[in-house]
Amino acid sequence: MHWKPDRQSHLTVHVQIVEWMKTRIERGDWTVGTKLPTQRHLAVQFEVNRSTINLVLDELKADGLLESKIGSGTFVANNSWNVLLDKSQPNWQHSLKSLSLESRAIGYSEPQGSKKLRSILCEYLKKRGIETAPENILIVSGALQALQLIAVGLLEEGAIIFQEHPSYLNSIHPFQSAGMRMIPVQRDDNLTNTLRVAKRKRQSLFYCVPTLHNPTGRNWTIEERKALYSTCKQLQIPIIEDDVYHELLFESSSPALKSFDQSGQVLYVGSVSKTLSPGLRIGWIVAPEPVIQRLADIKMQTDYGSSAFSQEIVAHWIATGLYESHILQLREQLKLRATFVEEILEQQFQHIATWEKSEGGFYIWLRFNEPIVNKALFLNLLKKNVLINPGYIYDTSDLHHIRLSYAYASLEELKEGLNILMELTRR
Repeated sequence: MHWKPDRQSHLTVHVQIVEWMKTRIERGDWTVGTKLPTQRHLAVQFEVNRSTINLVLDELKADGLLESKIGSGTFVANNSWNVLLDKSQPNWQHSLKSLSLESRAIGYSEPQGSKKLRSILCEYLKKRGIETAPENILIVSGALQALQLIAVGLLEEGAIIFQEHPSYLNSIHPFQSAGMRMIPVQRDDNLTNTLRVAKRKRQSLFYCVPTLHNPTGRNWTIEERKALYSTCKQLQIPIIEDDVYHELLFESSSPALKSFDQSGQVLYVGSVSKTLSPGLRIGWIVAPEPVIQRLADIKMQTDYGSSAFSQEIVAHWIATGLYESHILQLREQLKLRATFVEEILEQQFQHIATWEKSEGGFYIWLRFNEPIVNKALFLNLLKKNVLINPGYIYDTSDLHHIRLSYAYASLEELKEGLNILMELTRR
C-alpha cells in the first residue's frame, strides 16, 4: 500500500480513508477473508493517529464490510459484497489457495511488467469504459499466455470452463491441457438454469469473446453483454472477456463487459498481437490485485517476464498516438478487403452458401448449405496452396462452415483462392 490521504482535499482524512478501503473491497483487491494490517501499521501508513483508524474501522464494521475476530485481527466480512453490491463476489481467495504450486519471489522489481506501460494502459482502457490502476494490470506475452496463466494459476483440475458454441478454445486447448472440463452453452433464455445445473459446486469460469467473436465474427448487443454479466454475477461464475479484436470493428463498439464490473468478476484480456504486431508478443490482463499478483508470480517463474524492448515499443506507440492512427488505417484496409471478398461471394457462392456481412476483424464465417467441409476438402485445398480453417476444428460435428480470412493475402490471391474453393466445392 502506497496510498495516503490528501491533506489538501475538501474531504476529511477520516472520510478519505473510509472511501479508499471501500474501494479496495468493491474492486475485489481485498477479497472476502482478507486480513487487514494492524491498527498501528495503518496509522503509520496513513500518517494519522490510531484513534482515527479506530473510527474508520468501527464505521466499516457497522456497515458490515469488516469484522473482528478476537485474538486474530480484522478481516473483510463474508457479507461485504452483499452490502456493496447485493451479491457476493467470486471467491478468488479459494481459487488462489487451490493451487498447489507455491509462488516465490523471483527478485525482479516489476513482475507485473513495465510500470510505464501499465500506467499508459490505464488511460487507454478508459476508452473501453474500464477504470483500473497499474497494480490491477499484468503484462503477458500475448492473449494465449493470459489464458494459460489463468488455467494454471487460478483453477483446480476438473474445473468447468463454459464457452459459447462454437469456440476458438477448441482449437488451442489451454484449459484442456490443464485438466479442465469444457462445456459449450447457448446464450438463450435457459442460460441461467443451464449454468446452475452444470456448475453445481464445481469451480467454474465463463470464457467469452463478445466483440468480433472468433470464429463467427458476431458482436453481442449491449443487452446481451449485460445479461451475461448479470447471470454470471448471480451464480458467482467469473468471466474471462477476450477483447483482442475490438479495435478492428469497422463501426463503433458496445462497451466492454469489464466496464460493468464492480466486483472483480471479469478478467479482461487485451493484446496488440491482432492490431500492431504478433511478433511483439504483448498483451495484458486486468483483474483484482490478488489475482494479478498470483499470475505475475507464475509468469516470472515461467519466462522471467515479457520483453522489455517490446513493452517499450508498445508504450511509445500508444502514448504518442501512433497506435490509434495505425488502427484507423488498418480498419480501412480490412474493410476494403472484406468488401472485395463479399462481392466475390455474392457473385459465385450465393446459391450454395450463406454468410453475414463482416463487421470487422479478419474473417467471414461461411456456411455451405450441404455438409461438404470435411478433411478431404481441406487437404485438396492445401494441395493447391489454399489454407482455410474448417468448422470442425471449432466443433467436431461441424461440416458446414469455413472461416475465411481476408487479412493477409493480396486481393489477387484472395480472388484466386476463392475461385479454387468454388471449383473444388462444385465437385
